[in-house]
Amino acid sequence: MSVEHLLYDISDALRIPVLIMAVIALAIVVVETGSLLVELRRRRYRSLARLESAVDRCRAHLGAGQSTEALRTLQPFAWNMLMEEAYAGILEQLGRPDAEARIAKRLAEYDYRSLRRLERTRILVRMGPALGLMGTLIPLSPALAGLADGDVATLTDNLRVAFSVTVAGLLVGAIAFGISLVRDRLYAQDFSDVEYVAACLTAPDPDGGLPAQSAAAWVGSP
Repeated sequence: MSVEHLLYDISDALRIPVLIMAVIALAIVVVETGSLLVELRRRRYRSLARLESAVDRCRAHLGAGQSTEALRTLQPFAWNMLMEEAYAGILEQLGRPDAEARIAKRLAEYDYRSLRRLERTRILVRMGPALGLMGTLIPLSPALAGLADGDVATLTDNLRVAFSVTVAGLLVGAIAFGISLVRDRLYAQDFSDVEYVAACLTAPDPDGGLPAQSAAAWVGSP
């Protein structure tokens, strides 16, 4: 068997998997579009003034040793589970001797997990056009063979498949690119909010104390 025939067999064997992957990619991007709309709806009431007020109330609860109420104050400003876990992690570490380092690590972990959420659509930005190109080139070989044999039906069917997969791949890449851009901005704002909360809760209290010091009693209590 020559190298040319081997490559042809490999290409022909990839025809169905590429078509299936293109359909799956299109389905994923539709789901991600719906998920993005939900995320945008949750953030429609985002307000810096409201967040600042919530942080002040949270500091007051920490000063009174009310850890549960402090977390509940911040929960309305957690736009997803990752943010809620980040807020809980920050409050949990207040009062520890190495609280600053522990909080910094939890901020980094939150940032990494947000990036993982972005990877899905970022991969589709490149994978969509790649699948579209493969889905275009693979049917061209049997289409040209049909043209050489005068089989117009084979030529038409393969060209229809080739052009359809091209459109689907480009559509996946374009939508995924838009989703990635919007989510990149949203998650940057989310990280800024979490970072702001962490900075405020570890900053010196106007009365001269530290919220972390006030929280030490409930962090170490059973």
